[in-house]
Amino acid sequence: MNDLRPDTPRAVLWDLDGTLLDSAHYHWLSWQEAFAAEGVEMTRELFAQTFGQRNDTILRTFFGADLPDAEVDRIADGKEIRYRELVRTHGVALLPGVGDWLERLAAAGWRQALATSAPRLNVNAILDELDVAAYFNAVVQAEDVQQGKPDPQVFLLAAARVAAPAHRCVVVEDALAGIEGAHRAGMKAIGVGPAYATLPADRTAPTLDALPADAFDSLLDGGL
Repeated sequence: MNDLRPDTPRAVLWDLDGTLLDSAHYHWLSWQEAFAAEGVEMTRELFAQTFGQRNDTILRTFFGADLPDAEVDRIADGKEIRYRELVRTHGVALLPGVGDWLERLAAAGWRQALATSAPRLNVNAILDELDVAAYFNAVVQAEDVQQGKPDPQVFLLAAARVAAPAHRCVVVEDALAGIEGAHRAGMKAIGVGPAYATLPADRTAPTLDALPADAFDSLLDGGL
């Protein structure tokens, strides 16, 4: 049975890329370079199909399930070094409405966590550039989980780290796999981004600044 007490912790679990910021172009450029170095062409179509997945999943999709761990690490490390160079050289910015919601949710007592498939060094680089680390009570990244989205592991671990029960968590995501993972974890989900209209989330909007003031409260039982 769900605990409806108003003092039960509430949490918002944020995806990173496509939700807090949009650095897809940097991923595209760095994957292009990484694949070209291996003599393989990364097309826009294939990039879109795998975007947001764990690096080991992406690489084994292209190079075969038996690609050794050492090769996965070598190619992925080169790609991520280049990605971080692009982030630090050209910068990143919060998507519309993100800053306001981070501040508003924190002021209202919501606990907040990042739940992302990005590797730790990327997360650190992005949080430094955006200057929003203080809003997050916990961070769960690629190194912390064994299964990528749509497996719910990343969300369940994030909820545990902020000591919030799953039914008191709202996930913010821009991808189908993330929405599915949130629901499999027993959580509500808000879908944002270019594909918002096709996402099977509990609430959707093109950008976070388009959400009503009660968008998060109203998703939990009675707004408690």
